[in-house]
Amino acid sequence: MKFQIDEAIEILERTTKVLSNLLCGLSNSWTACDEGEATWSAFDVIGHLIEGEKYNWIPRIETIISKGETETFPVFDRFSQLHQNSEKTMEQLLSEFTELRLNSLERLSNLVNAHTDLEQTGLHPEFGSVKLREQLSTWVAHDLDHISQIARVMAKRYKEDVGPWKAYLRILNQ
Repeated sequence: MKFQIDEAIEILERTTKVLSNLLCGLSNSWTACDEGEATWSAFDVIGHLIEGEKYNWIPRIETIISKGETETFPVFDRFSQLHQNSEKTMEQLLSEFTELRLNSLERLSNLVNAHTDLEQTGLHPEFGSVKLREQLSTWVAHDLDHISQIARVMAKRYKEDVGPWKAYLRILNQ
């Protein structure tokens, strides 16, 4: 087992800074670009991360700690952000995400005892029994997955413009 809660928190507390540094102040052509139909832009991804802070990570951790496998996690709508943020700016979304993440990390530190709680289980609606350690590991991997996704989507804006260097740019061929 490689999971260490302190190492997980190192990533979770940096995600908002990484995304803010990358996305704040960029033109809409960068933050609204996507990979085609039924794909997400950076704007959509930040909205999704906000929804995760509200309805996924900490609520599920609380369920594992307080109810174990006596209650299935509520289903998380991974697409709800697509209908909610049209009136907001990227900066507003990043600010909201930062505030929510700080609150989540504070709640996490008050909820979880790394010495006794990590093997506790809860019931995922699709996967069945899952461990708290797995939920926390997924949260970290999820952040990194979406950071990578944003970088890939933005890079692909110039896919046809890089000429022959496309052969050397793996990000454009994913």
